[in-house]
Amino acid sequence: MASTELVDFLQLIDGELCPASSGRWIESINPATGVAWARIPQSDAVDVAAAVQAAANSFPAWWALPSLQRAAHLRAVADIIRVNGRELAEIETRDNGRVLNETLMGDIPACEQMFQFFAGSADKVHGDTVQVGPHSFNFTRREPYGVVAVIIPWNAPLSLMSSKVGAALAAGNTVVIKAAEQAACSVLRWASLLESAGLPRGVVNVVAGLGEVAGDALVCDSTIGRLTFTGSTETARIIQDRGSSLIRPLHFELGGKSANIVFADADLDAAGVGVSTAAIFTGGAGQTCVAGSRILVHESILDEMIGRITETASSVVLGDPTDLATTMGPIVSAEQLDRVRGFIENAPADGAELVLGGRSRADEIFPSDSSMASGYWVEPTLFRVPGNDLSICQQEIFGPVAVIMSFADDEEAVALANDTKYGLAAGVWTSDLKRGHRMIRDLQVGSVWVNAYRRIHWALPFGGFGNSGFGKDSGLESVLENTRIKTGWVDLS
Repeated sequence: MASTELVDFLQLIDGELCPASSGRWIESINPATGVAWARIPQSDAVDVAAAVQAAANSFPAWWALPSLQRAAHLRAVADIIRVNGRELAEIETRDNGRVLNETLMGDIPACEQMFQFFAGSADKVHGDTVQVGPHSFNFTRREPYGVVAVIIPWNAPLSLMSSKVGAALAAGNTVVIKAAEQAACSVLRWASLLESAGLPRGVVNVVAGLGEVAGDALVCDSTIGRLTFTGSTETARIIQDRGSSLIRPLHFELGGKSANIVFADADLDAAGVGVSTAAIFTGGAGQTCVAGSRILVHESILDEMIGRITETASSVVLGDPTDLATTMGPIVSAEQLDRVRGFIENAPADGAELVLGGRSRADEIFPSDSSMASGYWVEPTLFRVPGNDLSICQQEIFGPVAVIMSFADDEEAVALANDTKYGLAAGVWTSDLKRGHRMIRDLQVGSVWVNAYRRIHWALPFGGFGNSGFGKDSGLESVLENTRIKTGWVDLS
């Protein structure tokens, strides 16, 4: 496809839509077909500096707005998402391969509700009074940091942007968003619609570009008061190292290797579907940090659960992600496909037994004359493993690949689940309410679902422990984390 046929998306700096200052572009590849369909600006340090300066200039007036006026702007942003939802969902599906059923039916309504929620929280940022003694008036107040850097990944750009930006703006901050170069188009298109929300110039700025260039410039900018990042643990370490000379708060929502635990007393019909969809049979092809990619099953029902998962696999429809009948999309990029393929190919040598799937070449999955035959595809894949020490059990794969193993009792289930450097989430399937509560207590993760999985709501804080990061997205907690506390002491003696 010639470059003149590609759709161009522009960055937003100080209220103006513009290409990169260098005039350079990055082609965006449709992962379902492997063909370029759009171009995004190859933003660099010059663009980032301009975006940060615009955010800094607009901050005093934005914070000075009464909270209900900020809330009105956030509700206007929510309206923009609702009105343009179909277009935004189709762009994101074409850009990163997540099926339209997820982006349109799930993400768009959630993004709208997130901005509505954060609009409602804008006037809920309160300080406290503290009675130190009769001769002084003591109190705290919460104030915004100023400019917040928001770095988002490629797997769910719109929803992750909404949770971070909504919280930062509600607290009175201005923002600079760095969208991932693999899938920036939906967020850039969203940015182009913001003028109708009446936001003052520079309150929201969006750049694209390579992570090692534009992302690095943002991380190293001393004007940034707070930085929030969702992505891999490896990239978070780079961000920490690069910004180590700057003393400022960070928020990391990182990877996971989450356990989904099925006890013998569980509703096996529900558990069979639940662990399957949580791990490998997802519209985003398992490319989510919260994937329940370690399936732990009581030894007495292991074979039955494998049979149920295999049965569920028969209903998976791989194909054009813009088709509402498709239930699973491609891997986002050739680079990520190679990573996933490496885990699949190396697992048997480590002692893993292939139970389901395993094909990771599009021309083996689709007919040679299909437009999908040049895309980045992996079948839903399940390995049976003898223990939890295999590489495929310990490393985050970020693809439709899961492992299944057995446990003998509650204590072993907890030990296996906690035997990881990550601590993002876990699922528990049981009819014993007391056991469910004990699991919530004992599992060292940020979220535990009982008889459900991946239930994430904008009113509830979400984030992990250990190598899964620190800090929270969503909930009033995320708004408060976008503020710093100041103490006041008035002498009355």
